[in-house]
Amino acid sequence: MTAVAARADEDSLSRAQRGDHDAFAAIISDYQSVVFGIAYHFFNDRAVAEEIAQDVFLQLYRNLIAITSRTHLLYWLRQVTSRKCIDETRRSGPKRVHLDDVDVSVTPNIVDPLIARRLQERIAALPGIQRLVLTLRYQEELGPVEIGLLVGMPENTVKSYLHRALTALRKEFE
Repeated sequence: MTAVAARADEDSLSRAQRGDHDAFAAIISDYQSVVFGIAYHFFNDRAVAEEIAQDVFLQLYRNLIAITSRTHLLYWLRQVTSRKCIDETRRSGPKRVHLDDVDVSVTPNIVDPLIARRLQERIAALPGIQRLVLTLRYQEELGPVEIGLLVGMPENTVKSYLHRALTALRKEFE
């Protein structure tokens, strides 16, 4: 990103903080795929992901003045989205996933659609925190330290959740 583009990004953030609705709409446009992607890959349900994203951006609007930079904004959005996903899981309890509801396009590197469906089904069956850690690690490409900061747990705990989730998935495919 050039210095001019970085200044423009920071400018839209400061304009949104001063009440410019167009600047806030630009922020939503820039980050909606991140927020929606985390929620969608966590729940594999478009409607729930849209609702989570809407709640996250509403919370952002209410707390916009506390955001200090674009880097802080991205961190904040990932953290709030992750926590809202966990909260929603706690509220609604475990869900059953039907094979017809699984989106195969989430795992484009798998050629066999039956394996892709089975993988998505197994990921959906993982406990919520393991699903979240997997999503942040492999979709958002965050490291264990960053994930730990987002979800509020030590790095080694994140690594343990990742290890358990991957072990469970490997066991299913042996």
